[in-house]
Amino acid sequence: MEPEDHRHNVYEVMKAIAPGWERQRARIEEAVTPVRAWMISELAPHAGGTVLELAAGAGDTGFEAAVILGERGRLISTDFSPDMVEVARRRGAALELRNVDYPVMDAERIELDADSIDGVLCRFGYMLMADPAAALFETRRVLRRGARLALAVWSTPERNPWLTILAQTLVEHGHMPPPEPEDPSPFSMASEERTRALLEGAGFTAVHTREVPTRLAFRDTDDYVQYATDTAGPFALAGWLRASARRSRRSSQRRSSASPQTEVTHCPALLSPRRRAEPRCRYPRDANRRAVAGASARGGPRGMPHG
Repeated sequence: MEPEDHRHNVYEVMKAIAPGWERQRARIEEAVTPVRAWMISELAPHAGGTVLELAAGAGDTGFEAAVILGERGRLISTDFSPDMVEVARRRGAALELRNVDYPVMDAERIELDADSIDGVLCRFGYMLMADPAAALFETRRVLRRGARLALAVWSTPERNPWLTILAQTLVEHGHMPPPEPEDPSPFSMASEERTRALLEGAGFTAVHTREVPTRLAFRDTDDYVQYATDTAGPFALAGWLRASARRSRRSSQRRSSASPQTEVTHCPALLSPRRRAEPRCRYPRDANRRAVAGASARGGPRGMPHG
């Protein structure tokens, strides 16, 4: 998939799910409390500092940092989607936070000065970006020397059935085509090796990763389907269906050029750096459990590449 197609797809999906994300915000935050707590601990924000949150969604991770930053500090809560930024703005107003700015911002093109940020948070964001390497270079560029990045991405599909069951069921019953490797995926950074390589390639040092288990319970099937529809489900469905449409068009064009008389039918188109690495946690399999790979990273010396 071309990067611009990827960005457009993610933009449209985030616009579509912003209302549902706001409805499910409290439930999401309850489930990912261990992730949020780990990220804040790894970032270690300080009073009076400036923290940037990328792909902030409803903004709750950054808002915890904002409380620590205090009146003299500043949180820059950003998202690629204007609709998600408004969700965060409403949440921040409800919390009566007055040290937060809410710009719309593309993490691959951060509109901030170099060496201007004391810490960066990004929860479940880099994995959805068209060019996470570029976004990490930009992140490194705006961080002050020795400052930290704390991020979280989803682990593998088999460790996160809540994200895959609905789509797999539709594929198995022939209602949608299976995804291809190049299609957008929330699991694009599930590999610890790839995440580490991206961070180190962007100039981060002392990369530290940890797997954080979370649990999300559903009352019944209807409850699960509603949650999936409001949050993650549309991403998988939209991404796969759009990709299917593009593949169908390309295939149709090839058949048409090879055989102009052929009749064509178009198909319709969803971590933190330290000096030492810790072992990944193990926990029992459970259909309601979710695995999150977290990473934190420390900015390296000025000689490292900045993008």
